[in-house]
Amino acid sequence: MLVLNCSMKLQMLEKMLRGSFPESLKVYGAVMNINRGNPFGKEVVVDSWPDFKAVITRPRRENEMDDLDHYTNAHAVFYKELQAYQELLENTNAINWGQVFQIQGLQDGICEISRTVALSKQVEVKTSSFQMVIHSDPDALPDVRLQMDSKLTLAYLDISHASLLSKTWSRGGNPRSQKYLANLICCFPSVCVLDDNGYPISWSLTDQFATMIHGYTLPEHRRKGYSRLVATTLAKKLHSCGFPAQGNVLETNIPSITLLKSMNAQFLPCSFFRVIHTPFHFLAKSHL
Repeated sequence: MLVLNCSMKLQMLEKMLRGSFPESLKVYGAVMNINRGNPFGKEVVVDSWPDFKAVITRPRRENEMDDLDHYTNAHAVFYKELQAYQELLENTNAINWGQVFQIQGLQDGICEISRTVALSKQVEVKTSSFQMVIHSDPDALPDVRLQMDSKLTLAYLDISHASLLSKTWSRGGNPRSQKYLANLICCFPSVCVLDDNGYPISWSLTDQFATMIHGYTLPEHRRKGYSRLVATTLAKKLHSCGFPAQGNVLETNIPSITLLKSMNAQFLPCSFFRVIHTPFHFLAKSHL
């Protein structure tokens, strides 16, 4: 196992990952952020270098950690050989199995290996899967020229909005999610529509893997084109910064799928997987 802390090697890795799209997209987004200031304090672990067979991005070990915070304790993975990934996952120097954490990636073996390894570690796993989409061509994004009420403003999210975002996020509603979303707002691009009181009524933001997440419009302001406006504006912003405009959506979320199709999004053949790992001794914690 090696920790890549050389800027030249990390730049090389970023270029190498481009050749493995779309499966490497989550790791690629994380590595891009590391190479552009590392606002979320991530680092890269590989099984070998330069001919790596598995790579994991993880929180830096020197970071102050909350062992119950699976939002921040997030890892992205990509492998060329499944056995190499399993061996890296089993390595306690690569993964802190004593905390609640999540793994994200776009390969079927991620869930399989997590279940296999977690059994021996006395850790529960919960998996979820989504359709993966990408706006690969910025010129294919629609030219959105929405005539908004003069009292409305297109702006960036502010840290003061984190509480509202947490309450409306399907994975939120608790202090850890609010803190996590506040950190995302501070570190990564976001777009929102504000009313005349400076209150967000529609928004979309980006996470630590350069993924567009939590696109939402308050119910009383829906069907006015605001979701399409903020999502398209954010996708163009990500492209202008050199990032892939990627996202994911539940197969049952028909309104969001319709929105993405209207933006000419490309639905990828691979699924996005999120695997949350919880050590047995934390399962009694009511707030997880």
